[in-house]
Amino acid sequence: MSKRMTNCFVSALSIGRMGIIVCILLAGSVMGQSGTRQENAIQVHIDGLRNDSGQVLCALFSSTRDFPKKPENAVAHANSTIVHGQATCEFQIIPSGTYAVSVFHDENSNGKLDTKFMGIPREGVGASNDAKGRFGPPKFSAAAFQYSGGRMTLKITINYL
Repeated sequence: MSKRMTNCFVSALSIGRMGIIVCILLAGSVMGQSGTRQENAIQVHIDGLRNDSGQVLCALFSSTRDFPKKPENAVAHANSTIVHGQATCEFQIIPSGTYAVSVFHDENSNGKLDTKFMGIPREGVGASNDAKGRFGPPKFSAAAFQYSGGRMTLKITINYL
């Protein structure tokens, strides 16, 4: 218990029943706030979307395996609507570790990344650290970040190739 809460209860004892009630309510409020701050979530803000059509699909990977070509094998998935060229995906209840995020603008809402000749994406793509690939998608090592728990916010800018 914090020193502030201890002082509250000591003061409450001299005030009586009403003081104790106020301290209990205050303690509940403080505990609720600290519980929110400890939430294990990674929030990803995506910008640079060329229109508000479709949705943004996000995938969280914990290893180089399948990043970013097989989002179905990611450890977590999220999607978001688009408002004024921006979207937000959130991954919740995430344990500490090394991760990379891939996102794409699913303009036609078909649930897959549409490609042109030679596999070049027709739709916008992005990755954590704004990692970019050379002659293919970015490497996990370029997009990887350390997550130690709590609440983390990332920003990714979509690129159209």
